[in-house]
Amino acid sequence: MMSGRGFFAQFRASQGRWCAEPYRAGGGVDRLGVPALYFTDGPRGVSGGNSTCFPSSMARGATFDADLERRIGEAMGVEIRAHGCNFSGAVCINLLRHPAWGRAQETYGEDPWHLGVMGASLGLGIQAHNVVASVKHFALNSMENARFHIDVSVDERALHEVYLPHFKHVIDAGVGSVMSAYNRVNGEYCGQNRALLTDILRGEWGFEGFVHSDWIKGVHDPYAAAAGLDVENPEPIVYAKLAAAIEDGSVAPEVVDQACQRILRTQLRLTDRQDPLPAYTPDLVASETHRALALEAALKSMVLLENDGALPLARQRTGKLAVLGRLAALENTGDNGSSRVHPPYVVTFLQGLQAELGEDAILRGDEADLVEARRQALAADAVVVVAGYTAEEEGEFVEGDVSLGMASPDEPVSPHGGDRLELGLPADQIALIRAASESGRPVIVVLVGGAAILVESWRDRVNAIIHAFYPGMEGGRALPRLLFGQVSPCGRLPFTVARRAEDYPFFDRDAKAITYDYWHGYTKFDREGLEPRYGFGHGLAYTRFGYRAAAARRQGDRIEATLAVTNLGAMAADDTVFLFIGFPGRAAERPIKLLRGFERVWLEPGQTKIVRLSVELATLTWRDPTTHDWKLESGPHRVMLGGDPADLLEVIVDL
Repeated sequence: MMSGRGFFAQFRASQGRWCAEPYRAGGGVDRLGVPALYFTDGPRGVSGGNSTCFPSSMARGATFDADLERRIGEAMGVEIRAHGCNFSGAVCINLLRHPAWGRAQETYGEDPWHLGVMGASLGLGIQAHNVVASVKHFALNSMENARFHIDVSVDERALHEVYLPHFKHVIDAGVGSVMSAYNRVNGEYCGQNRALLTDILRGEWGFEGFVHSDWIKGVHDPYAAAAGLDVENPEPIVYAKLAAAIEDGSVAPEVVDQACQRILRTQLRLTDRQDPLPAYTPDLVASETHRALALEAALKSMVLLENDGALPLARQRTGKLAVLGRLAALENTGDNGSSRVHPPYVVTFLQGLQAELGEDAILRGDEADLVEARRQALAADAVVVVAGYTAEEEGEFVEGDVSLGMASPDEPVSPHGGDRLELGLPADQIALIRAASESGRPVIVVLVGGAAILVESWRDRVNAIIHAFYPGMEGGRALPRLLFGQVSPCGRLPFTVARRAEDYPFFDRDAKAITYDYWHGYTKFDREGLEPRYGFGHGLAYTRFGYRAAAARRQGDRIEATLAVTNLGAMAADDTVFLFIGFPGRAAERPIKLLRGFERVWLEPGQTKIVRLSVELATLTWRDPTTHDWKLESGPHRVMLGGDPADLLEVIVDL
């Protein structure tokens, strides 16, 4: 019950393809007829087979659409079952502390509330089809290269108010399993950290599900079982010694009873129910419905960062379009590590634009020949430059024999992925943008990447910038619809884009130890008076929205707030309404504002809708490190509402 089995043989038989088969990852007693848990990844779609590849989690975070994320979770749940699995590692909600983090693309953003809402939506969607969803990586896993040895020091307030609340949010929603992280926290590995796995997770939060390790190096000593780790994955390397530890008295036999009870209870709650579908057949994988969902997510996620009026492009005035950059023609859906999906096809940006305008209308060039790229730009009516990153520059870090199941230990692979070394674009891509701008034609830059990309060295040379993230298998079909105004861009940044790299927290991808303090992202920028290039929640559209009649009042144990939103333009579009709270800040220093609600709303031209948001008072408390409990500060709280976090309407509510 307490370990996976058969992984290494399966992995070798599949020639090193991750999740080529269902992995037996805990549970299961043949003698008693108890079924096993069969695992598959991952955050942007099911890793097994030829599954639907959705936009990366960070892209979906930019939608701020919890309902869409739940529907994506349900689609993943269907495909997980069709692949013969009932256990998913898709819910990644580690906080984006710094944009250099290599696996930033696998999470949703920098804000704990946003992470909790989106993670809970995905997890509950997956579990709707009787799959156990696992939320990962618990906890403080926000670096990649140093993840196996880094010791993260964190004080009580930062731990409980910044780095853990999103996990509690997802667990309170009913997600059944937790995957521990590789790193240490305050001196102890997460996979055997009693403070995290027992004192907080079970003691404070009342979690009744099971905890399993990350693959290969997720646990180091048999006492992990007593600390609260129920399952070692992928096989009993350390837990092979568990029986001996029980016999010599170093681990109590009750530990095993308790772990097996947690696993079995979770299985009975989540997998031993009547299925919503009569059968989960192979034709459900990458079905037309799921591909349409991937397209919807791609359309809703792309963020229009800047636009001087060049967008939308007029179809009748765009006889020739120069599409520049190597990445325009690359199938680039993100990391090649454990989150990799193998879809039946990927529509590249180049293919999508060729399908939209016709192949003869597209002129090509890339960073390898700037003279040719400039010539093609001059011959065009407008220019699209695709720039950014691939799995070589960011993603899960694989080096030598540290394979994590990605390669056989006796077959070392070349390093790839990992934490980014630079926050800006590569020099050859910047040169390409400058060459394109010299044409005098309108230049639109489409950025591909998992987190913030600094733009200071070239933004004044272009007419519009879109952050497309890693947009999944249908990203190439989404981009032309946005460029030519068939759909308005409506994504919002789930992170802060700085003007200077120094404005972010300290980051050293080779560090042995690091301290995570209370401040990062927009809370750090607000506190220090730093002006970002693009703030958290920023995103333009092809229309304008107006806001009025902001209202908020306390009702029992909640604050109930409303805001009237009007589409002032001529194009239908989605808007996102944010609710932030500002605190009295006398009892303890708090952020100037904290996100506590958001709602995406569709508006026809001229239409007004009333958006209602509700905030539990319990989510406004702060952690007192002297008494180790939560306190709600009395006094005036600012309730800030609007569509742009830099320009919010404010209502005072006295608590």
